[in-house]
Amino acid sequence: MIISVSRRTDIPAFYTPWFMNRVREGFLLTRNPFNAHQVRRVSLLPEDVELFVFWTRNPAMLMNHLNELDSLGYKYYFQYTVTAYPKQLETRVPRPHRAIDTFVKLSDRIGADKVIWRYDPILLSNLVDINEHKRVFSKIASMLAGKTHKVVISFSDFYKKTERNLNLIDGLTYADITKMPDELNELSSYMARVANE
Repeated sequence: MIISVSRRTDIPAFYTPWFMNRVREGFLLTRNPFNAHQVRRVSLLPEDVELFVFWTRNPAMLMNHLNELDSLGYKYYFQYTVTAYPKQLETRVPRPHRAIDTFVKLSDRIGADKVIWRYDPILLSNLVDINEHKRVFSKIASMLAGKTHKVVISFSDFYKKTERNLNLIDGLTYADITKMPDELNELSSYMARVANE
């Protein structure tokens, strides 16, 4: 079984003690987000877990426990998001240089094949336009050269909650780039070229 740790919340950044306690106990309970009465027990025994996929913007706390996970025989890799948005858009994530430094240390510890850079979600706004995305993406890519072999990009989904939160930011104007095919292709093509370089 592959265990996603976790797309619902950043467990490595905020809940590492809980996660390691669950690993030591050999199971966790997970509640269905659409049916609060439905709770499922999931084995975390090494013989039942093929792989942990850690989704995070800050793996620093979990990195202190990698030796323990290794000694227990777990396999894992990281989906590590680094975007460098201004503070108005990303209020509770490490600043870019710190995130990149941690990324490099993680890659040096576990190997470039086990750390995938995520540049997502891509939000087009008056704070970060296409040219700024190009500049930031290029800079991060150059700083991560040799420390990862893959980058994943995705574009913002405008769920009601997302739009509500964006509308709370004073002076922010934003656009759905997925409805702008020329800009979408321009930015995607540019990022693909930079990543290949």
